[in-house]
Amino acid sequence: MTSQLEAVGRMKMALDTPVLLVDLAVMEGNIRQIAAICRNAKVAWRPHTKGIKIPAIAHEALAAGAIGVTCAKLGEAEVMAAAGIHDILVANQIVGAPKIARLIGLQRHAEVKVLVDSADNVAALAAEASAVGVRLGVLIEVDIGMGRAGVAPGESAITLARTIKALSALELVGVAGWEGHTTEISDEKEKAAAIEGAVSKLTATADALRHAGFSVSIVSCGGTGTFRFTTRLPGVTEIQAGGGILSDVRYRTKCNADLPYSLTVLTTVISRPNDRRIICDAGKKTMSTDAAIPLPLGVEFVKSVNLSAEHARVELDQPSHFPKVGDKLEFVVGYSDTTVHLHEEMIGVRDGRAEIVWPILGRGKLR
Repeated sequence: MTSQLEAVGRMKMALDTPVLLVDLAVMEGNIRQIAAICRNAKVAWRPHTKGIKIPAIAHEALAAGAIGVTCAKLGEAEVMAAAGIHDILVANQIVGAPKIARLIGLQRHAEVKVLVDSADNVAALAAEASAVGVRLGVLIEVDIGMGRAGVAPGESAITLARTIKALSALELVGVAGWEGHTTEISDEKEKAAAIEGAVSKLTATADALRHAGFSVSIVSCGGTGTFRFTTRLPGVTEIQAGGGILSDVRYRTKCNADLPYSLTVLTTVISRPNDRRIICDAGKKTMSTDAAIPLPLGVEFVKSVNLSAEHARVELDQPSHFPKVGDKLEFVVGYSDTTVHLHEEMIGVRDGRAEIVWPILGRGKLR
């Protein structure tokens, strides 16, 4: 693993490229803003780390009031637990003997809760937990319209809850759902109605479980593209918005998340074949284009941005001699979730100067 530790103290425009940067002041402001919205709504904040992947950033969120973190993969949860974070939700099903053994072993080091949506998986989790002598907290995942994982709302959740109750090594602690299909609705009223309709399936399921005699303390949902709405909905106890800590083109332009950009990639202009084309030293191996196109900063007349494996090509609709070969060009990341994991390190910048280098400890944790 290469390191840019020698970058600390340098002005960012003097850094070798390509390099992933985070504006620390902006990031800290985003953390404060999300925390304040949750605090004012009396809803807990459990930020998702699938895009952040850096325990130090998660600790900053905890210091601002977050109750714990959400992880996409067990490997990410192991990284967070090793960094001293004790309240973790894996917002996924953990299936198969090797992963289940890791999950149960991790219980002695952190409180790691997990989502379930099948009786077979519940039985396997309970068997391992019982053998080791620990108790595992589980949340029933409910499909509230996204059409991915999860049981159907209502009776299907109650049926699974009965299976869980019969297994002493498991504790049903709540329900979770993800209204991801609503994130990119542009009309605010339409989006609010769609989110309310989706989340109401989750909160109604929680109420049905309580009516059937089950304890449901956690009702978890809400991402960066929806949390301003979900925090206002009755019955929601915690939200998982984490991507807004870094923010990116997708969250701001497609999800209408009003959080300023903090995550960028600094590149070098390596070619100006003509006065309408700029070629930089960072392509798809440096920043993704799957959910949104990276945004070049400080460049006028941008017509298009295209990335190949190792190059970014910026086409202008008017001639310009700026920037020149050798100049630095900074891009706002298109989508942080599929960009951060491409890098080994993230450099924190304050007032234009590198302040800290964070290893991206969660990268590559796919299992």
